[in-house]
Amino acid sequence: MDYFSRQKNTNIRLTLPVVCFVWQIAMIILFGVFIRYDEESDAHWVETKAHDNITSDIENDFYFRYPSFQDVHVMIFVGFGFLMTFLKRYSFGAVGFNFLIASFGLQWALLMQGWFHSLDPQTGKIFIGIESLINADFCVAGCLIAYGAVLGKVSPVQLLVMTLFGVTLFAVEEYIILNLLHARDAGGSMVIHTFGGYYGLSISRVLYRPNLHQSKRMQGSVYHSDTFAMIGTLFLWMFWPSFNSAITDHGDGQHRAVINTYLGLASTVLTTVAISSLSQKTGKLDMVHIQNSTLAGGVALGTAAEFMISPYGALIVGFFCGIISTMGYIFISPFLEKTLKIQDTCGIHNLHAMPGVIGGIVGAITAAAASESVYGKQGLINTFDFTGDFKDRTVLTQGGYQAAGMCVSIVFGVVGGAIVGSILKLPIWGDPADQNCFDDEVYWEVREPGSIPPILEYNNHMIHKQQDLSESNFSVEHCES
Repeated sequence: MDYFSRQKNTNIRLTLPVVCFVWQIAMIILFGVFIRYDEESDAHWVETKAHDNITSDIENDFYFRYPSFQDVHVMIFVGFGFLMTFLKRYSFGAVGFNFLIASFGLQWALLMQGWFHSLDPQTGKIFIGIESLINADFCVAGCLIAYGAVLGKVSPVQLLVMTLFGVTLFAVEEYIILNLLHARDAGGSMVIHTFGGYYGLSISRVLYRPNLHQSKRMQGSVYHSDTFAMIGTLFLWMFWPSFNSAITDHGDGQHRAVINTYLGLASTVLTTVAISSLSQKTGKLDMVHIQNSTLAGGVALGTAAEFMISPYGALIVGFFCGIISTMGYIFISPFLEKTLKIQDTCGIHNLHAMPGVIGGIVGAITAAAASESVYGKQGLINTFDFTGDFKDRTVLTQGGYQAAGMCVSIVFGVVGGAIVGSILKLPIWGDPADQNCFDDEVYWEVREPGSIPPILEYNNHMIHKQQDLSESNFSVEHCES
């Protein structure tokens, strides 16, 4: 099978082992130069406690943040990975390359976000702690979202290049939105989902394959692949409240973010099931809708999760997101492919891009409508961080900056994706031929069903067992004789 036919006219081939080794060596060097533990993870924590009159280790940020970090980490490596296993012959690529991208990207994210957010001007060092790890996972999430658009159509080296540029763009747009515009986006509706969605869609458009129908036999799902994908859905659904609240301020904001996300997700499930059933003549449910659209409410509440949107407001957001996302899979995805030539494998436009924009709009409206009677004077200051250079900002102005932040994320996603897509289109990356897309056999050793695997002698224990068995057989034969 001519897996690499798209690059056979060139002698240049960037192999996965070379890229991985070189990248990891570069990370070791850069981490050695720049990365250090912050004061709460450094061995001098004992002295810091005494200096700041801290009486207990429980006040270390680790004990506040680690439960949320654990949930987010599971979402990144298990939730996103298994959600993409719906293709009948691409489960290894879905989970395995998800693992690769996340491990590759989080290291670069710690550096990029550190240079923009926590670089010490005096020492030139980046000090990392538990919150840094959460933010790095958030950064990687944007790239995993983009992966969903090109799932099964690109090589692992292309994915690493896409992640390299994706993390870089993410760090820049995050700095602009959160620091310069001072927009609030705790759960990343704008910074993560809108950017990641349009970044992936833009790349997919540039890498459009007019002959992708040649691998149509591989594009569907089977019973067990849909079941595995549903595992990813459930992990994401259960832990999404932690995702939206992980880096919010301790106390009421974090508490409120969990409640709002929890309610929004529940509401989304009901409307997704309703629309999915109504869309079928038989009234049956489509597993694609249940796997994906049921998560849209969590995406849309990322920005406004910590705001006083009210419990019924969270239900309303979830209600409409379930409808819009499911309708997107039914009507918008076919339109994108036929008219705009965007081949969106996982439907990230309906799960991330559209709900992300909705989340940005909801955040802007909620911020502009905030009042002292609802939040309290100090509550407004705490929720929107009206301190320092932003102490005189009004809620109407804040709403405007929230909307501006959404526009920034779209621009970075679309323009950045177009540029990166052009780089990925170069014939040096070993991408699969059109007839071999969505097939694990291109990049993975795949054992065919029904084949008998060889017995591998992994260690001396196996050899000794075989020797003992041979000696036992010899003894039996000797006694019989």
